[in-house]
Amino acid sequence: MTPPPALAIVLALLAASLMGTIGVFARFAALPAEHITFYRLLLGALFLMAYMLLTGKGRQIRHKPSKRTLINGAMLAGFMAFYIEAIEYTQMATVIMIIYLAPVLASLFAHFVFHERLKRSSIASVVLALLGFMLMLPVTSSQSLYDNEIMGYFYALLALLTYCGFILINRKPSAASPYQSTLVQLSVGALCLLPLVLTTPLVPNLNQFAWLLAIGFFPGFLAILFAVKALAQLPSVTYGTLSYVEPVVVVALAWWLFDESLTTQQMLGVALIMLAGMAQGYLSQRHSASKTLKDCPT
Repeated sequence: MTPPPALAIVLALLAASLMGTIGVFARFAALPAEHITFYRLLLGALFLMAYMLLTGKGRQIRHKPSKRTLINGAMLAGFMAFYIEAIEYTQMATVIMIIYLAPVLASLFAHFVFHERLKRSSIASVVLALLGFMLMLPVTSSQSLYDNEIMGYFYALLALLTYCGFILINRKPSAASPYQSTLVQLSVGALCLLPLVLTTPLVPNLNQFAWLLAIGFFPGFLAILFAVKALAQLPSVTYGTLSYVEPVVVVALAWWLFDESLTTQQMLGVALIMLAGMAQGYLSQRHSASKTLKDCPT
């Protein structure tokens, strides 16, 4: 049963908001990035599997996943681990905005590799996003603070690249249901991180395990469930626009809980990146629609 449009919009907003909590939970958990990401993916997969069993979708669990879905699981693991590592060195707001360059970067990659030509409007959004990124760069007179910021940007760029790969691989429709694809990606991501977790074994204390459960349930499972249900009803451009609530939530939580604030210059960079991302989503949707119309027989 698909939700009505109004409810779908609420679910999309809730999904984006819950996704924005991962950085906060990760800081409170105070564990290495690979451990936090492993538990987030593993617990998310277990919660999703339980949901599928309880809602009569148990038959979908056993299936042969595509190679593309398996690769995307590795991309997902890399993206999340690099994101959590990045916020250890720099501000959450800065990291999430770098990651949100991914839709624009994906369109640029598709231009050169998939020969999906960028129009002037798309090129303008790319330039706008890059300008926003330049405004977000750290400016400090302290060498130690600057070195920390650079490490944060390094991991954030790795998160950006893996997230961009995740987007590009997901461009083509899959024969599997969204629940099947998500379950496989979460499970494969956890398996990719298992060797790292076993190499540096840590037993979370009770407080840390409570935060890990929160990570696995809220951004790991509930956000994905809401996103799947919202996408079943909303056009991708609408969902993409609503998903920009996530960086807003991250900026607000970072300011409220960790006293992190952005300079006026960085706030301008945030605005340009968000504007470029939403514009790129709209342009991509319009391009897909026009291509579909051309391919339809008259």
